[in-house]
Amino acid sequence: MIRNCIRVPKDRGEEVRRELLERNMLDSSAQISAEDEYLYIPLADSTQEENTKVFTDICENITFMLYEFKKQTGQLKLENLLDTVPHFEIIGDIALIEEDTPEPGVVADAIIKVKKNVRTVLAPLGPVEGEFRTRRFRTIAGEDKTSTIHKEYGCRYHIDLEKAYFTPRLATERSRILAQIKDGDTVADMFAGVGPYSIIIAKKSPLIKVIAIDKNPSAVQFLKKNIELNATYNVKAIEGDAIHEAKRLEASADHVIMNLPHNAHKFLDAAMQICARNAIIHYYDINPQNDLFDSSLKLIEEAATKAGKICQLLDKRVVRSYAPYQFNVCIEVEII
Repeated sequence: MIRNCIRVPKDRGEEVRRELLERNMLDSSAQISAEDEYLYIPLADSTQEENTKVFTDICENITFMLYEFKKQTGQLKLENLLDTVPHFEIIGDIALIEEDTPEPGVVADAIIKVKKNVRTVLAPLGPVEGEFRTRRFRTIAGEDKTSTIHKEYGCRYHIDLEKAYFTPRLATERSRILAQIKDGDTVADMFAGVGPYSIIIAKKSPLIKVIAIDKNPSAVQFLKKNIELNATYNVKAIEGDAIHEAKRLEASADHVIMNLPHNAHKFLDAAMQICARNAIIHYYDINPQNDLFDSSLKLIEEAATKAGKICQLLDKRVVRSYAPYQFNVCIEVEII
């Protein structure tokens, strides 16, 4: 079976495969193939070459091409049970389907049948909303619960999906940030949630200090549980508003993580206050396709000037698509 594919060096294959899976761009009906030092990863029929350019941020040596694959056999797949496989994501032993999924009961039963680790299928009752960015769910199949333990890159996170926001779609992004942190660094995670950035960074080395802040009491409660669960006692959990906490953390951080899309700009003055000399800010936003970076970068530069500092752009990248013509982006700057 001939399919469009990405040819990628073997040492970057798992990272690219995970990204393709998260973006619904992986063709699971074909077996991934290996040849010499490369992996050939099959792409879904709807994936065009321009869709794959985002992966050059992960690995420059990527080629879009045709390749003959063997058919995936022997394992029951959702395609065997459903005419159309809808988008869903798995957090721990919970599968989340979209609110408008047709025939949700049929889909949920198929997911539980195929994904043996899934014990619950949930659908949201509405969008993420409110100061703490939470949402409510209804149980479609399986156990009636919203709490689970999610595993990611060797870390475990106890989560209640109705009490604190969490998405597995940023796993690769969290790993990318981790690679930039070195022994002796102090990291301020301004909107830590249950700790997906803080925990993985702290686990890298006990010589790294992480200050994890969140305003949501439930999120901080789970954050503290996750510190215990992962024995990352170099994380200091703080329940509070990052704006107020910045006064106590002045000039303390070598890295400042601002993962609060839509609202991070409101906290830029606080971030400047937290930055030590030559600190790096990892700033996340949701922006339209026609203005991916410029408006956000201007806000960062204005905040730096206001604080009497210089802002130097290090990197800007699309993290994932968020909605039609809307993208989750990351801008990284050094504050001098």
